[in-house]
Amino acid sequence: QVQLVESGGGLVQAGGSLRLSCAASGTIFRINNMGWYRQAPGKQRELVAGVTTGGSTNYADSVKGRFTISRDNAKNTVYLQMNSLKPEDTAVYYCNAEVGLVRITAYWGQGTQVTVSS
Repeated sequence: QVQLVESGGGLVQAGGSLRLSCAASGTIFRINNMGWYRQAPGKQRELVAGVTTGGSTNYADSVKGRFTISRDNAKNTVYLQMNSLKPEDTAVYYCNAEVGLVRITAYWGQGTQVTVSS
């Protein structure tokens, strides 16, 4: 079993910054893609940013140039640096990791609240 534990959420004013962290633990043979998703009230969960094992990244158009995803493979940890935050970034942010060698299983963190005040 794999556990993902997120940290770093909170309340920040518009224009501010936050850094989210997500550490994976448990029986881990290989972590493939990792990513951050978010879900605002009344909306569907959406991909914010993803990073492959090799470090290739992709971002939602709404966060390009403001958010940066990175990972530390030695620590099984993924980060999301969020700058120039906007009220519309307010959501619960979830970490996701695809784990396995042959059979790939997706795991989710418990979510961390990010609230951006105007």
